[in-house]
Amino acid sequence: METLNGKHAVVTGASRGIGLAIARALQAQGARVTLMARDPDALAAAARELGGAAAWQQVDVRDAASVDDAFARTGAADILVNNAGQAASSPFLRLDADMWQRMLDVNLTGAYHCIQAALPGMLDGGWGRIVNVASTAGLTGYRYVAAYCAAKHGLVGLTRALALELATKGITVNAVCPGYTDTDIVQDAVANIVRKTGRSAEQARAELAAGNPQGRLVQPEEVAHAVAMLCMPAAAALNGQAIAVAGGEVM
Repeated sequence: METLNGKHAVVTGASRGIGLAIARALQAQGARVTLMARDPDALAAAARELGGAAAWQQVDVRDAASVDDAFARTGAADILVNNAGQAASSPFLRLDADMWQRMLDVNLTGAYHCIQAALPGMLDGGWGRIVNVASTAGLTGYRYVAAYCAAKHGLVGLTRALALELATKGITVNAVCPGYTDTDIVQDAVANIVRKTGRSAEQARAELAAGNPQGRLVQPEEVAHAVAMLCMPAAAALNGQAIAVAGGEVM
């Protein structure tokens, strides 16, 4: 099978969790990987974990100037994985404008900034893979996360529109939509449930896992496998898809 040898992959939100797992999977397929995130210490640690072969750039995806500067330093990207994201919960009538805007800025506008920066190089090279890490929240609704759902639905919509726009350019655009995945975001959700309901952490984790028909949390490596598959040269006909990695929760 063809590999990703000679391809340069940029992964945002790559210092831990799903992003780091994605970087590891792409590197295993031969890609040269650049990690991007906000915390330079965490980025340096992640690069060491990958054997020192990965480069890294500090970036705040909400800030167009920060994104442009980071991409100027890394050079042209053949693969862009927009994984940077945040989740925050609130009943809708307590959802203030600041939280609403923050969810849009990180989960949707951040991907817009990164695609704007990476796409010209892909067009020049006549080849590219853009994978947006959305969520099952981009395919269905969940209580108390209206802003997060709105942003992730927007990311899926952006994916589909760009897939059609770039379909004849050698560039594919797809989304991967994980369900509840065993990451820091889920740990934060567990802590929030414990704080608000008095349930134990074990009960809270079980409650989140119960939404998955397999009765478990998704593992970051499983999300990374789906992303890596979409980036392969042989995946050229996979375009405009929003693939749920959720054990059958969303079909």
